[in-house]
Amino acid sequence: MIRRIAGVLLVLLAASCASSRSAERGRILEGMQQAMGPLPPESRRVPADLQVLKEERLAKYTLRRVTFAVEPGDRVPAILLVPHGLTRPAPAVLALHQTVAHGKEDVVGKGRPNMAYGAELAELGYVVLAPDYPGFGDYVGVDPYALGYESATMKGIWNHRRAVDVLQSLPEVDGTRIGVIGHSLGGHNALFLAAFEPRVKAVVTSCGFTSFAKYYGGNLSGWSHKGYMPKIAAVYGKDPARMPFDFPDVLVAIAPRPLFINAPLHDSNFDASGVRDCVELARRVYDPDRLVAQYPDAAHDFPQAVRQAAYAFLDRALRQ
Repeated sequence: MIRRIAGVLLVLLAASCASSRSAERGRILEGMQQAMGPLPPESRRVPADLQVLKEERLAKYTLRRVTFAVEPGDRVPAILLVPHGLTRPAPAVLALHQTVAHGKEDVVGKGRPNMAYGAELAELGYVVLAPDYPGFGDYVGVDPYALGYESATMKGIWNHRRAVDVLQSLPEVDGTRIGVIGHSLGGHNALFLAAFEPRVKAVVTSCGFTSFAKYYGGNLSGWSHKGYMPKIAAVYGKDPARMPFDFPDVLVAIAPRPLFINAPLHDSNFDASGVRDCVELARRVYDPDRLVAQYPDAAHDFPQAVRQAAYAFLDRALRQ
């Protein structure tokens, strides 16, 4: 009898904790939307209509240049990597690029070796989709504000949610095992996507954030231009103390899903001590092995040893 009562109490406690976390996540997403603008309604969704423009068979995977529809009148260019020899649906990763003119090409081996995480994951057996962010690569001429968005950041979130739709539609993909990885611009876009998209089951972010207070000494100009969130200047005066969200909140919104963070000690964009602050504030909602942060002796980079640790982390999250 006592064991039965104890079991019931544990179930009730777990339900209460889950409800509390859900409410907290809702408050965080509301704060993010105050700065980013509202997440578009599902009525904006259109069939992805994935189109293959070109296909190239490489040593370990097939590279397909594709486009997919994200909303009426807008298609996103992307690269899809499908490993050879798949005998069953595989885990998949959305690979998001840094701030670099050629966009998606960077993550499939067309840029610096340390940025080729899309290609490396495909070689490890993951299906990889690498889309362009607005204004980069082949995705030029799109104006998020003309489409009704209040930030380019929210347009990116919407596009990346549609990219998850694409991955789930592929016969080669196990749609229950999808992760996201990104560096710099791609690093924070990975976090933003995961905060709003529960279908993302694991996250790797490299050089993607620090606390607003420690971002260039609290000067949020870099976050407030048209490529990100103009309301940070127009509404919040670029003042970290007035912001309706901060990065500890984003990490909490992702929990309890596994999150790997690369925060180099000499990153001049995203202060490593501010990353530590965010991580420590978020630990309360994570199991210890689900929030992993590494602080390599490097600059704004994604060193090979850290990438290998990140891939092993994804394996544990998406393959086991």
